[in-house]
Amino acid sequence: MFGLPIPIIGLIVAVVVLVYLVLRTRVHAFIAMLIASAIAGIVGGLNATETLAVISKGFGGTLGSIGIVIGLGVMMGSILEVSGAAEKMAYSFIKFLGKKKEEWALAITGYVVSIPIFVDSAFVILYPVAKALAKNGKRSLLTLGVALAGGLVVTHHTVPPTPGPLGVAGLFGVDIGAMLLVGMALAIPAVIGIVLYAKWLDKKYPTFNQEVFTQEELKEKFDNYIESREKKNLPGLGISMLPIALPIVLIFIKAIVDLMAKQQQFAWILDSTIYQLIAFVGSPIIALAISVLVSIYALLPNADKNTTALHLEEGVKTAGIILLVTGAGGALGAVLRDSGAGQQLAEQVANLPISPILIPFIVSTLVRFIQGSGTVAMITAASISAPILMEIPGVNMLLAAQAATMGSLFFGYFNDSLFWVVNRMMGINDVKKQMIVWSIPTTIAWAIGGSGVVLANLVWGQDGSILDLIFPLGILAIILVYVQTQNRKL
Repeated sequence: MFGLPIPIIGLIVAVVVLVYLVLRTRVHAFIAMLIASAIAGIVGGLNATETLAVISKGFGGTLGSIGIVIGLGVMMGSILEVSGAAEKMAYSFIKFLGKKKEEWALAITGYVVSIPIFVDSAFVILYPVAKALAKNGKRSLLTLGVALAGGLVVTHHTVPPTPGPLGVAGLFGVDIGAMLLVGMALAIPAVIGIVLYAKWLDKKYPTFNQEVFTQEELKEKFDNYIESREKKNLPGLGISMLPIALPIVLIFIKAIVDLMAKQQQFAWILDSTIYQLIAFVGSPIIALAISVLVSIYALLPNADKNTTALHLEEGVKTAGIILLVTGAGGALGAVLRDSGAGQQLAEQVANLPISPILIPFIVSTLVRFIQGSGTVAMITAASISAPILMEIPGVNMLLAAQAATMGSLFFGYFNDSLFWVVNRMMGINDVKKQMIVWSIPTTIAWAIGGSGVVLANLVWGQDGSILDLIFPLGILAIILVYVQTQNRKL
C-alpha cells in the first residue's frame, strides 16, 4: 500500500475503522477504540495472542496511573455540586466585582468550578445565576451566558482533575501536577478571549433579552439577587473553595520542591523526612483523597452516612465511561508502540514541515470535529501521537499533552452535548445564531490555546517554529470571515 511499512498500514486501517464506527454506527467509542486497537495490532504485524496481551497491558497501565485520581476528582465534584458550593462561588465573585463586571465574575466562576465538576452539569447549576442578573444593553443575558459557559468549557478541557486531561497526562506520561499548573495558565488567555467575544455578542444582538429594565429596576434586580443569596443556606466562600484550592496548593508545593531538588546545592532535600512528607501529600492521589474528605466534612456536615455515600457514588457513575475510554486509548497507544508504528511514524513526522508538537493538536482537532466529544478527541489524539512523539528527541511531552487538550476545544457544534445545553437553556433555536453563540467561542478558545502551546514550545521546546501559528490563527481567520459573511445575511 503505497510502499508504507506494515505497522503504519495497520494504523491507517485502524483509524479509518474507528472513525467509521463512531460516526456511522451505534458502536460506542469505547468498543470502537478496542476494535481499532485489535486491528492495528493484527494488521500491523502482531499475532492475536500478542495483540490481546498488549491491549490488556496498555489498558491496565493507563488506568493504573490515573484511574484513582479520576474517581476521586468526580467524587469531590459531586459534593461541590450538591452542597451549593459552586453557587456560593458565583455569588461571591459577582458581589466582589460589582454590578458592571458580571460577565468576568461568571467566567472566573466557570474557570474554577469546572475543574472538579462536569461542564454540562455546572452550566445547568450556574445558568440561573446568569439569568437572575440578566440585563439589557451592556449586560445582556447572552453575554453573561456565553461568558459563564466559556469559563466552564476551557478548564473542563485542559485542567486536571477533569477526567479528559487526566487521561491525556497518563498517556503522555507527564506529571499530573505540572499538567494542572500549565493547563490553568494556558486556559486564562482562552477564557479572556471568549469573554471579549461575549461582550461583542451584546452589540450584535442588543435586543436579545425579552425584558427591558430601567436603571432603577436593574439595580433592584441585582440587590434582590444578592439579598436572596445571603438568605440562602449556602456554605461560606472559604469552605466552598477549600476542596479545590487544597489539592492545587499541595501539588504546587511538591512541584516547587522537586524543582529545587534538581539543583545540586539542594539535592540533600531528597533524603529528608520533610521531603517524603511533601511528596506523599503532594501526590495527586493523596491530595485529592484529602480534598474529598475535607469536602465531605466541611460542606456536608449534617449528612448521614448513606446520603454521603449516594452523593459520592453518583459522581463515580459519571466517570465510568470516561475511565473505559481512557483505558481503551491506552490500549491503542500500547499497540502502536509494540507494533513499531510509533517509531516508524516518528521518522516520517520528523521530516514534515511542521513541528511535532502540532501533531496531537491537529489529530485532536480533527477527531473533535468528526465526532463531537472533547474527551474522546483528546484521548484519541494522545493515544495515537504519544507513541510517535516519544521516539522524537527534544519534544516537550508536557506541552504535547496540552496540545491534545487544546485541540479538543475546536468548533463545538451539533454533535457536542454542551452545544445543545447552552443554546437550549438560552432559548436560541436559529441554527446560524446557535453556531455564532457557541461554535465560534469554542474556536476562539481553540486558536488562543493552540497559539499559547506554540509560543510556550518556542521557549521550552527544541523543535518550535513561529510558523506553527499559521494553523490555529489561519483557521480562526477563515471561520471569522465566514461568520461575518453570514452575519450580513441574517
